[in-house]
Amino acid sequence: MDKIEQAKQKKQVKKRNRFIFRSAILVVLFGALLFAVVSNLTAEEEAAVDIKDQAPDFELNRIANNEDTVESSLQLSDLEGKGVMLNFWATYCEPCEREMPYMEELYPKYKEQGVEIVAVSVDATELVIDKFVDQYNLSFPILHDKNSQVLDAYGIRPLPTTYFIDENGVVVERVLGELSLERLEGYLQQIVPEGT
Repeated sequence: MDKIEQAKQKKQVKKRNRFIFRSAILVVLFGALLFAVVSNLTAEEEAAVDIKDQAPDFELNRIANNEDTVESSLQLSDLEGKGVMLNFWATYCEPCEREMPYMEELYPKYKEQGVEIVAVSVDATELVIDKFVDQYNLSFPILHDKNSQVLDAYGIRPLPTTYFIDENGVVVERVLGELSLERLEGYLQQIVPEGT
């Protein structure tokens, strides 16, 4: 076999290996894309708590913020008679970060009208939550779901997920993903208790 023939064979082997490598990458990328699409589609169906359901009660530790000097706990049933916006979030979630200033902006107005905003963080440590609360100067109650027990009880998949609960503890709306200021205010108006 002459050198030209050897070079041709080497080139063909390299070409075949490149094709196999590229095909493998494409298969992996397609698999990841398919998984993401299926996860998002089934997230809607797998929610444990849906519209018209009674919101399951829970109690979690509260992270101290501007209005409190010490940590305490908060139980959802303590808010009976009020509308409740229940937001599941984490500091590493960029859409969660973007909607927090909207929640803070609307909180004083709707608190006066009998609506409480409660944000449940699923971060692993309180330290990162503390930094986040300080950074955004958040004044509404922040709870820490350290072991994801409430997250699992509500069947939350994507973050953020937000429940809007009326004064009787019934879920009025469940929103998957980020809220704009306008959408958030529209949902808050739906849970203002009657007679306020």
